[in-house]
Amino acid sequence: MMAQILEVKNLKKYFQTPGGELHAVDNVSFRMEAGTTLGVVGESGCGKSTLGRTVLHLHESTDGKIFFQGEDITRVDKKKLKALREDMQIIFQDPYSSLNPRMSVSEIIREPLKRKGGRTKAELDTDVERLMDLVGLAQRFANSYPHELDGGRRQRIGIARALSLNPKFIVCDEPVSALDVSIQAQILNLMKDLQDQMGLSYIFITHDLSVVKHMSDEISVMYLGQMVEKASAAELFYHPIHPYTKALLSAIPIPKVNIERKRILLKGEITSPVNPKPGCRFAARCAYASEECKAPQTLEEVEPGHFVSCCCSKKFI
Repeated sequence: MMAQILEVKNLKKYFQTPGGELHAVDNVSFRMEAGTTLGVVGESGCGKSTLGRTVLHLHESTDGKIFFQGEDITRVDKKKLKALREDMQIIFQDPYSSLNPRMSVSEIIREPLKRKGGRTKAELDTDVERLMDLVGLAQRFANSYPHELDGGRRQRIGIARALSLNPKFIVCDEPVSALDVSIQAQILNLMKDLQDQMGLSYIFITHDLSVVKHMSDEISVMYLGQMVEKASAAELFYHPIHPYTKALLSAIPIPKVNIERKRILLKGEITSPVNPKPGCRFAARCAYASEECKAPQTLEEVEPGHFVSCCCSKKFI
């Protein structure tokens, strides 16, 4: 049995706006086993990136609990947070804006190691060379600057930087969405290889459902700050239950001539995430909505390992 690396309980992150509280992440709970990948999907603005950043303390949570390797890290001081940074890292979406344009490739990768301390210059040089080799960056780029490289190589720099302190857990915030399709495949395969070699655990945030199926052991679907469905990747694609998940999957194109997938087109107004009313936030766009949907919804296990937040879910099993 694999050890549990991350557990999130009833996590909330609200932002104050002139109109009230924006519920970016609202009452989200999940568990992750070490060495696995949890994919998080949903429309833009559903709270995927905010969830990942809140787990890493790039945003401080409004409420709820975060446990890392069994330890409560919901509220930590600066000293503890610095120690956590060695075990918990992030790969950002934009491989250009996340890199310092005034630093060379070797300086960017070297920076986390310098801040940790305890290494001589020769040891730092050796570590930088090792990390560049690990992510497939040729040594001739060591003195290059980010603007001189293409998107794929820039993202490899970001991956090398994230790996520099030998973390156990990485939030991958849409790491290939800004890259060409051919480069996406290279980066995804690199990440899977690194996971196998180093036993890494990933939260893989994306809006590309084909990518998330390839990368993930389990997949969570988010809608307006809430987790509406969670299951293994194979189960979710074979047997989606929540109406929103079904609509998402219906949008995946079939790579065959003369075959079209039957699209589920959503109608109705999107519920505002600012001071939302209790109940299902998808109800305004759901063809199956009823009075029962106005009650608060909770994520429940409807089949072994398959969790759904929908009072109508029994109709679809």
